[in-house]
Amino acid sequence: KTDAGLYTCDIGTDVAKSKVSVQEKPTEVVKQLEDKTSAAGQDISLSCELSKPDVSIRWYKDGKVIRKSQKYDLRQEGTLAILIIHDSTVKDS
Repeated sequence: KTDAGLYTCDIGTDVAKSKVSVQEKPTEVVKQLEDKTSAAGQDISLSCELSKPDVSIRWYKDGKVIRKSQKYDLRQEGTLAILIIHDSTVKDS
């Protein structure tokens, strides 16, 4: 059910009308990413929590888009956005 619509106040001899539109709040990061240190060869998991589930997310490393691959696993579980870096190397820093 939506609250948006045309509202009317009718007193018989006169009518007042109001058009109401409700805008959705923007998605926000609720919990920030945390810095991680890992031994080479380990998988590294980064996650951040969002204010809404199922939001379109892009991950970046040094300004370049990260795509799902053997190296990177990108997941979304409800409001949690997760990046897993498999078999980490010094180059992943």
